Amino acid sequence: MNFLAHIYLSGNNKLITIGNFVADGIRGNKYKLYPTEIQKGIILHRHIDTFTDAHPIFRQCTKRLHEGYGHYSGVIVDIFFDHFLAKNWTTYSNVPLATYIDDFYSSLSEHIEILPPRFKKLTPIMIEGNWLLSYAKVEGIQLVLNGMNKRTNGRSKMNEATKELIAHYDAFETDFTLFFKDLMAFSEEKQVEIEKQFQTNKA
Repeated sequence: MNFLAHIYLSGNNKLITIGNFVADGIRGNKYKLYPTEIQKGIILHRHIDTFTDAHPIFRQCTKRLHEGYGHYSGVIVDIFFDHFLAKNWTTYSNVPLATYIDDFYSSLSEHIEILPPRFKKLTPIMIEGNWLLSYAKVEGIQLVLNGMNKRTNGRSKMNEATKELIAHYDAFETDFTLFFKDLMAFSEEKQVEIEKQFQTNKA
């Protein structure tokens, strides 16, 4: 999943949310260098990614894109799914999307010193461009894909993937809705497991 989904699936703990957000910038056991709540978020992120990659609905979505985008298909579907989460936000939260995102940006800014280097650089750019709110529109997804394509020096051609999003829009949205229901249940269960593991280790 992409940024917005990982943030949402973290629950209400700000440090767990930050850990989930920055997890891709932290390799192997280096997560143990961070505060406990950040560690929980990083572990949760890794479980979410494993669950997502193996889920039959997610794999079905990547197959729609595989011919044109190869191994980048999963990254593209992650971004598409953030679009559908943002677009249908009121289904998943009583807090307005703009308010939710502003609160997250404030939390990030407050804790910027503990972010890994990549995310220290990324955070001000993300906030200035209000990336997370832009996900709600196809135009915002286009900008994200443009940026991803630049980072691959044009090899991925991800900037062209909005054509597939538009062509299969209803199918992607239906798949997202079914998949995200499973993912929410999984994430809630996994957070309970992670909490128990930390309590056991502390004892």
